[in-house]
Amino acid sequence: MSAKNAFYAQSGGVTAVINASACGVIETARRHTDQIANVYAGRNGIIGALTEDLIDTSQESDEAIAALRYTPSGAFGSCRYKLKSLEANRREYERLIEVFKAHDIGYFFYNGGGDSADTCYKVSQLSEALGYPVQAIHVPKTVDNDLPITDNCPGFGSVAKYIATSALEASFDVRSMCKTSTKVFVLEVMGRHAGWIAAAGGLIEDHNIPVMILFPEIEFDQARFIAAVKEKVERFDFCTIVVSEGAKYPDGRFLAEQGTRDAFGHAQLGGAAPVVANMIKDATGYKFHWAVADYLQRAARHLASKTDVEQAYAMGRAGVEFALAGHNAVMPTVRRLSSDPYAWEVGEAPLSEVANVEKFMPRDFITEDGFGITPVCKEYLIPLIQGEDYPPFEHGLPKYVTLKNAPVARKLGTFEV
Repeated sequence: MSAKNAFYAQSGGVTAVINASACGVIETARRHTDQIANVYAGRNGIIGALTEDLIDTSQESDEAIAALRYTPSGAFGSCRYKLKSLEANRREYERLIEVFKAHDIGYFFYNGGGDSADTCYKVSQLSEALGYPVQAIHVPKTVDNDLPITDNCPGFGSVAKYIATSALEASFDVRSMCKTSTKVFVLEVMGRHAGWIAAAGGLIEDHNIPVMILFPEIEFDQARFIAAVKEKVERFDFCTIVVSEGAKYPDGRFLAEQGTRDAFGHAQLGGAAPVVANMIKDATGYKFHWAVADYLQRAARHLASKTDVEQAYAMGRAGVEFALAGHNAVMPTVRRLSSDPYAWEVGEAPLSEVANVEKFMPRDFITEDGFGITPVCKEYLIPLIQGEDYPPFEHGLPKYVTLKNAPVARKLGTFEV
């Protein structure tokens, strides 16, 4: 059987290590040219497939592809675009088949989170529904760490390392000034429904820092929260608070809800930190500072976890290996074997059990009062932030790669998404 081409794309919010997964996919495919002729990347995710806007990765040198391993963001562009069901939008699926046929694509690798897993699962069903053979493999990625089955998600370890480090450094700053100035520092982090990123801030407790965490999994009780802040400040003279953007009131309203929606229909969040900081100021009079980590937390390749980089690459490599072994509608996973010493291996999960399923913080990872993390949570988190994997530096700045992203010649007519 002649070799088929592969389609690879990145989806959703990018991370410090998603390009390491791209590197794993492309380098592994290049070692199997008898089965994969070329890897075409979708420019801006699945939109690149629908609009036939493909990138010819064969035009990139081995050195440029290798440099993806230490370059942040999405090298081929990402998107927030979720395919509807075949019944609801047959037009898009027929277009995908048209593009796949035109470019002899037999493998589909989609690198993303929960919504991307859903898209990949739908594409995997094209063989039966529309009579075109394509093997679809989901390559896991999400800073939110909320994909099921896998122990953790590539992208999370580096965000956790960045947040824990930033919270620690800022806390040292506040501690030095608290006698006559700032008493409270509030750091807002990502995490709409799951508090994994916020939990990483709890690791600074072991450095004698008074820290409180607001999780999406724990209903926000304002009176109890203010009382706890007062207790911390009276005891230590200052307090650091890490708040997840998804922290919410008992009625389900987000502290940070803006009243707008993103492309997936999710409430757009942003502003939990100032809400919390001003709430404290009104109740106590404490002077405060607040910050929103925002893109900094997911773009910080200079402080990436070595564990995370290695796992991101391994998931990309395993995705190709699974496809070459004939697997379809699956996702490679991280399977933890031991926490101390840390050991893991590559596992496999069916996409039918991954798509549209969120993994939340277990209650035994959160302290009884709801404002901290337990020893079992620390045991889970610490291995994931281990090791440094610095990029090369030039003239004092990281030396990242920008690919040529040469287009593949179009063969079809235009298509509007």
